[in-house]
Amino acid sequence: MLADSDRAAASNGTSRPYANGKSHPRSSVTATTNGTSKAVNGSSKARPTDTYLGHDREEVTRLLIQALSDMGYHSAAQSVSQESGFELESPMVAAFRNAILEGNWAEAEHLLSGAVVSSDRGSENGNGLVLANNADRQMMRFWIRQQKFLELLEQRETGRALVVLRTELTPLYQDTQKLHFLSSLLMCQKAEDLKSKAEWDGAFGESRHILLSQLSRCISPSVMLPEHRLAMLLHQVKANQIGRCLWHSSAISPSLYADHICDRRQFPTENVLELDEHEEQVWQVVFSHDGTKLASCGQGKQVIIWDVPSFKPLHFLKDHDDGVGNVAWSWDDSMLVTCCQDRHARLWDVETGACLQKLERCQEPVTSCVWATDSQTFVTGALDKTHGLIQWNIRGEKVYDWNTPHRVEDLAISPDGHWLVASDGGTNIHVYNFVTHELEYQMDLQVRLTSVSISQNSRYLLVNHNNGIAQLIDLIRREPVQSYTGFTSEKYMIRSAFGGADESFVISGSEGRHLLNMHVGSQLTLLIDGSINIWHKATAQLVEKLNGHIPGCNSVSWSPTDPCLFASCGDDGKIKIWSNNDWRRAHREANRSAD
Repeated sequence: MLADSDRAAASNGTSRPYANGKSHPRSSVTATTNGTSKAVNGSSKARPTDTYLGHDREEVTRLLIQALSDMGYHSAAQSVSQESGFELESPMVAAFRNAILEGNWAEAEHLLSGAVVSSDRGSENGNGLVLANNADRQMMRFWIRQQKFLELLEQRETGRALVVLRTELTPLYQDTQKLHFLSSLLMCQKAEDLKSKAEWDGAFGESRHILLSQLSRCISPSVMLPEHRLAMLLHQVKANQIGRCLWHSSAISPSLYADHICDRRQFPTENVLELDEHEEQVWQVVFSHDGTKLASCGQGKQVIIWDVPSFKPLHFLKDHDDGVGNVAWSWDDSMLVTCCQDRHARLWDVETGACLQKLERCQEPVTSCVWATDSQTFVTGALDKTHGLIQWNIRGEKVYDWNTPHRVEDLAISPDGHWLVASDGGTNIHVYNFVTHELEYQMDLQVRLTSVSISQNSRYLLVNHNNGIAQLIDLIRREPVQSYTGFTSEKYMIRSAFGGADESFVISGSEGRHLLNMHVGSQLTLLIDGSINIWHKATAQLVEKLNGHIPGCNSVSWSPTDPCLFASCGDDGKIKIWSNNDWRRAHREANRSAD
């Protein structure tokens, strides 16, 4: 695989209208900024010197020109440039960009050699290309030559590629592991093998645009605007407004026409349904990824799959010899793994309710499971000290055994398939690279841990402590960034989760707790808590504290498709569905129509 620093996102997800490396007719200002346009020159109109409502007029104008180009309004962009007298970028910047996109590597390196650093911009020796103050010119050369090397391999010019590796790449980069990886690519017999192993889509894919995007971060924004800059600023405006919305409950992107605020009455604080098919304690509820089903498990040796939104039972999975503590949906929602205290994990067909596989018995109870993103393999965790972490395929065969020296009480995998996180039932989390199976790092949080989960952007880990604190940890920076308090967790597994629109909230159950009130001649015992706690993720403000389950609320799951719907379960044997009065009315009307 390419190093993380070699994988820039292509144009923030914007598709390109042409293949890389081919010459195409271009307007003077084109649709893909920092990708195809040339500077608009020749305007002699005097430039206004005043600001625009406190903003630099040139900056605003260049952002507008770029945005108009991105949207395909080329004539309008050219007109704005000519009338304002401001250019999107200089001819030298355009030449550098074109050299990258057309694969003219010698010209690209020549222009890079003549660039000056932003702090030395007053120098007369520069060619007009200005690098950011923190730019590493050697690393920029390495990225260019790496692209050259990969394209030569794609063309099956192995001899020339080997010369580039030995005489151009090796002198620039002293990371032997990276150089060994590049050397291994010489053994690829087919272009498809090369692309798969290097995680690279070829000269006529997005790779040159990705390279340009990567290089542009090292060029001063005063001469080369970051790609789609106005759109990124608007995203930031929306994110800021969502972040300040205490009861954000809309899945629709906020309008730019007015400041965003959600109606508190839409927030899911109403217990709209109670499901009582379980006869004993319910330990976990989990929505499917598409939001059309809900799975529940617990002490009663059965797992129930519910239809959503009717919440009628679809299947009762009863082939268990003890309580079931964890269930996991495959990413395509076609299969379900159940983790049982009888020391077996079982694989089920969701459509038929049939048991597909009963995995070999572990030495200790199976506690948790997560699926690989291809829905072809999954990982189970168990309290076994030597075989507590094992990857299986859907045929029930072992794919990989980590042979961990620690137990596994809970597991989480990132949606991008990179991180695999295990809590050991003690105070440690173990963070693995799921692709390489290697342990990347371990953190001792100094308090016993219960559940773990990872955000949809694969960046943050949510960890429940048994001291009544849920902690948000940045997986990349390897440090806590936020804490959520106000619930009870001492002896049992209490699960927290991300949820709501844009995952704006953290939600957790709470353990039951006894309090003793002493009176003269008597003693009164009170049982409290079992509440559902909802915090604003960014600020950690407690938004709602709902009466959940007595004595304890064990698990909560927020619908991934409906921001106004979540489920909870508890020791009372009930599953509660939470939404608002609008949802309740719609559900009643749907039931009347069905009857």
